[in-house]
Amino acid sequence: MTLALTRGVLRRFVPSWRHPARIVVTAFASAIAVGTVLLLLPAAAAPGQSTGFVSALFTATSAVCVTGLVVVDTPTHWSTFGELVILGLIQVGGLGIMTIASLLGLLVVRRFGLRLQLTAQTETKALDLGDVRRVVGGVVLISLLFELATSILLTARLGLGYGYGWGEAVYHGVFHAVSAFNNAGFALYPDSLVRFATDPWICLPVIVAVLAGGLGFPVWIEIWRRRRGRRRWSLHAKITLLTTGVLLGLGAVTIAAAEWNNPETLGALGIGGKLLAGLFHGVMPRTAGFNSIDVGQMEPGTLLVNDILMFIGGGSAGTAGGIKVTTFALLAFVILAEIRGEPTVHVMGRRLTASTQRQALTVALLSVGAVVSGTLILLTLTPFTLDAVLFEAVSAFATVGLSTGITAGLPATGELVLTVLMFLGRLGPITLASALALRERTRRYELPEERPIVG
Repeated sequence: MTLALTRGVLRRFVPSWRHPARIVVTAFASAIAVGTVLLLLPAAAAPGQSTGFVSALFTATSAVCVTGLVVVDTPTHWSTFGELVILGLIQVGGLGIMTIASLLGLLVVRRFGLRLQLTAQTETKALDLGDVRRVVGGVVLISLLFELATSILLTARLGLGYGYGWGEAVYHGVFHAVSAFNNAGFALYPDSLVRFATDPWICLPVIVAVLAGGLGFPVWIEIWRRRRGRRRWSLHAKITLLTTGVLLGLGAVTIAAAEWNNPETLGALGIGGKLLAGLFHGVMPRTAGFNSIDVGQMEPGTLLVNDILMFIGGGSAGTAGGIKVTTFALLAFVILAEIRGEPTVHVMGRRLTASTQRQALTVALLSVGAVVSGTLILLTLTPFTLDAVLFEAVSAFATVGLSTGITAGLPATGELVLTVLMFLGRLGPITLASALALRERTRRYELPEERPIVG
């Protein structure tokens, strides 16, 4: 294959995917716009309730971005139609994020694979219709399986253990199962899941659904293939599973220990209840948004631990938010290599490219900038303390949905700030990482080297 032909093939495949971020942003903005219009309809509000534009926009954004922050009480403000609109927006947002992130990841891999294969004059592999069908089909299948299983367990418990009529039990079971798997955190109870704090038949299915959605579609595909005889885990899967396990363990132990004797949170529960609630709140910052104890009564140190866990988030190409556990782990490995004085970064038998390190650093620092900017604006607009405002900003950007209780007390401008943070946090890391990878190119020359003083 000649050089001219190689360039022609590259020009043929790359331009159609040159601006994937525009498609993603437009699609989610359109879904939010449709959701806002539907929630503004009189039929969406409960009798005697009316919905303003900012409240409808905030709720639609929170649902599509699977966050869970609310400015009006979900079970009392919205009618059944309004709740179904929110449920639909959650499902669209969750499936959309998993599908788009998986396709963008596949696109990035295939693009670099195409370059290498063209250079070696071997067969090309483009992102074809079959790939798209497999990704979309896999995402839908995994989502529906987990949502169905969680719905059955929650429905059975509500019907048999709490005396719900079976129609109401099914409705509540399905709503909370979809909300849990998509890491949305919307609940049909004014106290979220506080009334079920000591009930493992409610809390454990929710925990499993949250973790399942937060791992990400690529990891589940690898788990499935390993059952069929695949021997080697990819670096992405190993980092995601290991980091998730470590952060979950540390989070649950730290939160339980810090709140063990707090009479406003875990202190009033028995030992079993404390352990269950501690585990529950070690998982929820990953980014579900349900709470089984009053977050506003947590110790300042516990809030800071939650801030850290929320900012890190869950797995890539899943329903969780944050900068993602892979980004956090890669930066940790970069720091470790620098401390050791090693010229390259090795992780689990593989070497990280310099571009991957730069991408992780860029995503992390821009995310820090977004949270700090949002926090400063909210501090200017509201009378609330720094720990409460920072918690709210991180929760919005990381699309978690946990709150110390100040969301409904924010002015309209404060609600708009959180709306922007939710949108940026949901789409920012995904589109930024893929855009950086797709823009990678070879430098034709290097300038003279010079080392400034660091530190």
